[in-house]
Order: sequence, then C-alpha cells, then structure tokens
Amino acid sequence: MLQFVVLGGATAAAFAYLALQTRKSKDLPPGPEPTSWLVGNRNQVPKSKPWRWFQQLNELYGPVVYLQMGRTPTIVLGSAQAAWDILEKKSMVTSARPRFIMGQELLSNNLRGLMSSVGPRWKRWRRVLHGSFMQKAADSYRPIQSLESKQLMAELIKSPAKYREHLERYATSVVVTVTYGRRVHDVFTDEVVCLNRETQEFLMSVNIPGKYLVESIPAMLYLPEFLTPWRTEALKQRAKDTEYLLRLVNEVKTKMANGTAQHSFCKELIENREKNDMSDLEIAYTCGTPFGAGVETTAGSLASFMLACVAYGPSFIPKAQAELDAVVGPNRMPDFSDLESLPYVRAIVNETLRWRPVAVLGGTPHKSTEDFVYDGMYIPAGSTIIANLWGIHLNPADFPNPHVFDPERFMQKREYPGPWQHSSFGYGRRVCPGMHLASNSVYINIARILWGFDVSNARDEAGNEAEVDTFAYTDGFNSVPLPFPVSITPRSAAHEAIIMRENEVAQDEMAAYDHL
Repeated sequence: MLQFVVLGGATAAAFAYLALQTRKSKDLPPGPEPTSWLVGNRNQVPKSKPWRWFQQLNELYGPVVYLQMGRTPTIVLGSAQAAWDILEKKSMVTSARPRFIMGQELLSNNLRGLMSSVGPRWKRWRRVLHGSFMQKAADSYRPIQSLESKQLMAELIKSPAKYREHLERYATSVVVTVTYGRRVHDVFTDEVVCLNRETQEFLMSVNIPGKYLVESIPAMLYLPEFLTPWRTEALKQRAKDTEYLLRLVNEVKTKMANGTAQHSFCKELIENREKNDMSDLEIAYTCGTPFGAGVETTAGSLASFMLACVAYGPSFIPKAQAELDAVVGPNRMPDFSDLESLPYVRAIVNETLRWRPVAVLGGTPHKSTEDFVYDGMYIPAGSTIIANLWGIHLNPADFPNPHVFDPERFMQKREYPGPWQHSSFGYGRRVCPGMHLASNSVYINIARILWGFDVSNARDEAGNEAEVDTFAYTDGFNSVPLPFPVSITPRSAAHEAIIMRENEVAQDEMAAYDHL
C-alpha cells in the first residue's frame, strides 16, 4: 500500500513538472524558479507572515506573480487593479475555491461555506447569507450594534487597560446576538465563545499557504494513520466543532418551542429549513460563518485603530474631534444617523481597514475554472489565486507612504477600482457577505471612541511614553495587533456622565437577549 502511494505521488509530481514546462511556453506570469521538481516553490514560502514575501515578489516581478505549489499553479496578485480585473471582472471563471484538504475536508467535513467551491450547496449558502446580511438586512441590526457599543464605551471607562477584552466582547456579542439571539457578557467564561475561539485558531493555523505538504500532494491522505498526526488532530477538532455548533442550533429550537426565541439568523434558517433544504448540521455550519468570521475581523480592526491612535493620533484625532463636536455636540453620543455628516470619521474608518488589513492574505483564495489570458499572461485553469491584501493595501502606487496612517487620502477623489476605495471585503461572487455588518460596527465604535475619549501613548511612572511597534502583528490567516499599552481617558466629566447614563438604558433594552 505504501509503495503504491509513493509511486502515485512521484508519478503525479512528474506529470506536474511536465505540465509546468508546457505552460512555460504559454507566457505564464513571471515568478521565482521552483527549487524542486516535486514541490515547486512550496519550500520557499515562509512559515511566518508569508504575505510579506508575496509583497516582495510583486515588487520584484510585477502585480501578477506565478508560483508552482506542488501540482497546483498559484497566482499572487499585488495590485488593486489586477485583483479587480481578475477576480471581479472575470468572476465567472475565478469564483471557485481551491481544494482545502486540512481546513475543509478534514476539519469541516466539506460544510464550511467560505471554502466551498461553486455548486448547489455553495449557492444555497450564499443565498441565505446574502439574504440575511447584505445592506438592507444588515442595517436592521444597527440597534443591537448601537446598544452593545454603549456598553463597550462604559467598559472602556471602568477598565481601560482591558480594552482588547472589551473590543472582543463587543464583536462577539453582536455576532452571537445577530446569529443566535443571545448576548455574550464575558469572552473568557462563555463556554461556546471559548470553543469557537479554539475552532478559529485551529482553522486559521491550518490555512496558511504552504504549511502542510498534503495540500500539495493529496496522495498523502492514503498514508497510514501513524504517519499522519495532522489528520488525527483535524478530525479530533471536527468532532468538537460539530458538537457545539449543533448545540447552539438546538438551543434556539428549544427557545422557539417555549416562545422565548428572539429574532436571529439561526431562527430564520430553522423556520425555512424545508424551503432551503438544509439539514441541522448544514444549518449549524452556516450559522458558524458569521460567528467564526465576524469576531476577529471586527475586534482586530478596532484594535488596529487603537494602535493608529497611539502611533499617529496627533495627526488626525484633533480634526476628528472637531468634526464630531460640530456635528454631534457634547450632549449625546454619535449615532448611525450622523454617518453622512461625518466625512472625516468615515475617512478614518476606511484608513483603518486599509492600513493593517486583518484578512491579510485577502481572505480565502479563489480558483480559476478555465484558462484565460490577462495582460498577455496565461492563467491556467485550476490555478489558486491569492489577492494578497497586505501588498494591495500597501502598494505605494495606490497609497503613497502606505505605512503612515493618513485618513486624508480618503478625503480626496481617487481612482481606485471598486465601490469601497479599499479592498477589504473581497471581490465578485466571493465578496464578504458580512461587509455591511462589519463596517457598521467599525464606524459606530470609532465615532464614539473619538467623541468620548482621548486616546494616546501610555506612560510609565516616570512619565515616559511607551513605545509601540506598528508591525507587531500575529501570524495566521487573520493578523491582528499583538498586545500594546494605550492611554484611554474620557474627554471630560460630562462625556463620562453621558456614556454611563446611556449604558444603563442600554442594559435594560438588551435584557431580552440575555442568555439564561
């Protein structure tokens, strides 16, 4: 059996090598030469922060770079225009997904919609997600986001040193309330939140390009169990995921039966299960999409905003606070109704999403389903396509002085492909279904934090400012700031009094969503 597998893998690799030589005659995009006929460029991909290496490749070879990852042709996009042209304009042939052996097949039993390739199940998943989270539907969740934000503001007054915990609680509670109709009060004691964090950390850790050889050589799946500890770990985690995701669905079912269920995404799916033709397990994984994808991205973006306040605050905070004082005034907090009247605050939101993107590799990669030519370069069918968001958002051609946090760049009319003036939410048929919910969360909290607080460098007992590193971010599929100190103080006693009063009212209004 083992002899057959080795022979099969070598044969497949030989065919891949011959295919590569054939493709070279068809004007492939430029890129580094493979170091091995068996694994191609795979061994060149850094285990830590591969997005930085991808950016270097695009700087060296151009906006479209070719890599050979085992048998899989891989295209790395490093400019907004190339990503828009290939993933948006050619979305008919670039909206599939690569094969994810670790994250989708082993860990998720092919039920995770973000990783599903085009087909009936994916279309059903996309339809229900977009129906519940695109703009009109997302705006109906603004009251929940506003109430949770009022609690966040009070938490920042009570214990500012725990600001990261408070940001995570906000993001988690919004997503869980919207998805399951129940709040989260403590991200460290809520069992389901802890289980979800474990799931997401495992998923993000296995989705780093080039990390597992089995992704390049699928024949390794046939190796004996004692040679595949990575498979054993993934299946063990899958069993835990299935148990808690189904538990959440059953919890909503119980509340529906006794008449206490609040409106939620999960409740909608249960009510429409026959129309949607979805099993309990499919509903469970579908509900896990916003639960899994929406927490770290929102909390991470807000943490990056706080880091920007520490590193660049004097250059933009006074102007933002002047705008807020003129439009909102000192007697109330900003609300969603103020959004159109706060162009500079909106620019800060856009710059936050651009400056240090959380989905640093551009989210889940795409796959081409047909051969096509872009700008004279041949893109083979079956190519994995990575829109490297780190490189795209830090491309000086689109964003001069890209590592500087500068909201002014969004106060000017700019030529940039797409409706957002940045690329945070993806492209084509794979655009993020939760983009409106996420942008609403980032907006309301940035506006209120700037209105109510002075955010600046923390100081030690001797009065010296603490240094921060604007490049100190985590590894993984999502990248968020490592812990850093920050000073968060109310702008005045009047601002503090309004925040605390609004939180008291919010607690009464949110009582119906408390989990008992």
